[in-house]
Amino acid sequence: MHISNGIINGPVAGIFAALALAALTVCVLRGRRDLDDRLAPMAGLVAAFIFAVQMLNFPIFTAGVSGHLLGGALAALLVGPWVGALCVAVVLVVQALVFGDGGVAMLGLNVTNMALLGTAVAYLLIAGLLRVLPRTPAGLGVTAFVSALLSVVVAAQGFVLQYWLGGTTDLGGNITGLAATMAGAHLLIGIGEGLITATTVVTVAKVRPDLVYALRALKPATPAPVPAVGGVR
Repeated sequence: MHISNGIINGPVAGIFAALALAALTVCVLRGRRDLDDRLAPMAGLVAAFIFAVQMLNFPIFTAGVSGHLLGGALAALLVGPWVGALCVAVVLVVQALVFGDGGVAMLGLNVTNMALLGTAVAYLLIAGLLRVLPRTPAGLGVTAFVSALLSVVVAAQGFVLQYWLGGTTDLGGNITGLAATMAGAHLLIGIGEGLITATTVVTVAKVRPDLVYALRALKPATPAPVPAVGGVR
């Protein structure tokens, strides 16, 4: 969801800009450890794909808030949480500066919601699901779908928090109604994103499973040892 200039007041936008800058600095430091000859080109492809899908915007309020696919779960699955967050952040910066998609003054808010919160929630879900689901195309597809769907909804609620802290434009109703509207709209968007993410990741995994960061970095849960019975396991 791109937030236009003027939706949130300056002090709150400034706080989240500082928060986003600090978090992205951490992502750069941690992401440098992951980057290699295999991950670097994949990061470029992921950023390009996210840029393309985020160009499809769906108006939610006439006051300057729109919903769209985020790509955080896709990035987290293919290039990991640190590099993934940077990929989404780069896309948001280019969109704001070149295409005017989301206000430049609101860039810290948008980066926090979509690049940081969306990717972090997605990766936490991925890490949990891949420990319990089979690492088959079906299991990976379910993981991708659920993480994408829920990360989009949670990221949308980040805007609700920001609006509660410093909203300046009347979006109608109370904060509960706003939360419900954002959740409902992004639930539908999340279903579409989940299907796209699942299809893309499963396709990559079938051809080159080594290119899926989550499959390499997240180890499956170790089964508990079977107790010996009469000296035979």
